[in-house]
Amino acid sequence: MLISKLPNVGTTIFTAMSQLAAQTGALNLSQGFPDFDGPDALREAVGRHVMAGYNQYAPMTGLPALRDQVAIKVASLYGRQVSADSEVTITPGATQAIFCAIHAVIRPGDEVIVFDPCYDSYEPAVELAGGLCIHQPLSLPDFTIDWQKLADAITPRTRMIVLNTPHNPSGALIDLADLDRLASLIRDKDIYLLSDEVYEHLVFDGHEHASVLRHEELYQRAFVVSSFGKTYHVTGWKTGYVVAPAALSSELRKVHQYVSFTGVTPLQWALAEFMAAHPEHLSELAGFYQAKRDLFCDLLAESRFSFTRAAGTYFQLADYSEIRPELDDVAMSQWLTREHGVATIPISVFYQTPPAESRLVRFCFAKREETLRQAAERLCAI
Repeated sequence: MLISKLPNVGTTIFTAMSQLAAQTGALNLSQGFPDFDGPDALREAVGRHVMAGYNQYAPMTGLPALRDQVAIKVASLYGRQVSADSEVTITPGATQAIFCAIHAVIRPGDEVIVFDPCYDSYEPAVELAGGLCIHQPLSLPDFTIDWQKLADAITPRTRMIVLNTPHNPSGALIDLADLDRLASLIRDKDIYLLSDEVYEHLVFDGHEHASVLRHEELYQRAFVVSSFGKTYHVTGWKTGYVVAPAALSSELRKVHQYVSFTGVTPLQWALAEFMAAHPEHLSELAGFYQAKRDLFCDLLAESRFSFTRAAGTYFQLADYSEIRPELDDVAMSQWLTREHGVATIPISVFYQTPPAESRLVRFCFAKREETLRQAAERLCAI
């Protein structure tokens, strides 16, 4: 008889809600993907590179031209000089990068601290490596780290801490002072960091992204994961990368080469070309998404939902306590989809033990203006 290695894992809530949206014809503000395309020049470049014959394996670590562009970006934005050869690895998506980073260092019996609510791919990767996730709830309502609880959670078995900033699902940010506190907490301990920074360019209201790449001490023990899909509106390309010190990159690559070996070659060529030709895309991205956040929130202000505008990501949390407080968030998400034509994500699925009083759902505002206006009209009518 087959015994599942992941007995508690089923169809993800993202798949379930997207399927329900398709079945009911609802506007899909659940799964985190844009309903618009990436830049014309980027998409055009893919076809050109396909027709030019760049269709065989790229190097295992990624196309050199793309790794060079990542190194240039890291130096420009975060002031860190990294080796494109030994510290940058291109992967088929950030989820695969996270998986490989975890398997590079986690052994059976190791503990990995994650902050709830947390993205759903962390724990299965830890379990498959034989490790155990230790869930630390972020403090509400601002989704901040409780430093005393974190200190208490660290044991001799703690081998990794997973950061996520900007934070999915809350949009909360950490700052450089938080990184300093983390450094002082783990300075003399054999603990690695996995910093999930896929929304690094979606930081609003003039705030600065506190990347681990900015922090000299923490970077020496960190895997920093980013996503081309999130940055260039092409989530279906499933292309990301990891920046890590040479010794950690070497261990990550040992896993990566037997998971996928390499990413899609013409996509890497197109990204390298576009990054070199259009560096302004990165500096314009925060304003682009902040305008969408503000449009959606301005429209939602006339509704019975309450919310604080997200500081980052392309997700907006909303409290429905004044609408259907008797429903838990899963039932509320299904009700909104079936009865009001707007699909959303319940926040409880991001927790090991969700707060009983929480009445929060997550909307994705990475959508066309028309989609956001239609969704807000339906939500305001409730």
